[in-house]
Amino acid sequence: MDRNERIHALHRIFKSARRPVTVPQLMDELGCSRATAYRDIAYLRDALMAPVSGDGEAGFFYDKGEDDRFELPGLWLNSEELHALLVAQALMGRTGGNVLNTALAPLQSRIEKLLEEQSGGKRWPLERIRVLAHKARRMDEHVFRVVASAVLERKQLEFDYRARSSDERMRRHVSPQRISHYRGNWYLDAWDQDREALRSFSVDRMSSAKALDAVARDLPEDELDRHLAGGYGIFSGEAKATATIRFNAKAARWVSDEHWHSRQEGRFLPDGRYELKVPYSNGRELLMDILQYGADAEIVEPVSLREQARTLLNLAASNYD
Repeated sequence: MDRNERIHALHRIFKSARRPVTVPQLMDELGCSRATAYRDIAYLRDALMAPVSGDGEAGFFYDKGEDDRFELPGLWLNSEELHALLVAQALMGRTGGNVLNTALAPLQSRIEKLLEEQSGGKRWPLERIRVLAHKARRMDEHVFRVVASAVLERKQLEFDYRARSSDERMRRHVSPQRISHYRGNWYLDAWDQDREALRSFSVDRMSSAKALDAVARDLPEDELDRHLAGGYGIFSGEAKATATIRFNAKAARWVSDEHWHSRQEGRFLPDGRYELKVPYSNGRELLMDILQYGADAEIVEPVSLREQARTLLNLAASNYD
């Protein structure tokens, strides 16, 4: 552990300690000698102006009341935290069509510089961090930034929207509520000012986005959750039914560890199969996810969803007649 990491650890120890920490305790936690522990304490107190009190006999501590106001200057992270931050940056930068690459470039440069300083110039193999975007759609970076800013600054928003269902282009005026990243793509949940209703929009289908000066209307969190998170997947609306799906023992090893919905219920059956219950409002996306398991999954109920699956499977099979 180098000095930067020891100072960071020392600060964390003093912040969390409820009683004075003795030098032998610090030597053990920092993995250093007595002389090094004293030098680090002196550096933390004299150079960084930390509210360190106490002595070598009774132990050292942060003055009560002062520790809440004191933080280490700059970005003090140990190498493991920097590695984790670098991986997170790679994930954000390569998610959703790389729209965050430009914005995050300065952060990556700063992280790489800090790692270089801590490692004595060692090069880190960033190519070892691999992020695979799955079915991510192309998106306008400028539009994404305008939308994200409007959400955070609580400003009303206008944009042209071309719905996939009808391919119709319309100008929309909304009060943005939340921006969500779902299955590799970004969506805006918003109050549609003209239709006076909550709607979800694919950010990749937006163009000519413009944030307005007018303050966005804020809807209660419970209303948003009820409308936008009640059903399965990205489709909005309160749940209208609960699907019961049974997976064979082979598929159960995967499905039992998967998160399908915040209110899902799952259990293993005596024969090794796994039964999953999921609330939904629109069966389209749920059917797509179930049918990808093919013969390993069976919809038990409701009957209407089971019949929809049968129809889709028959239509798919007819393509191969």
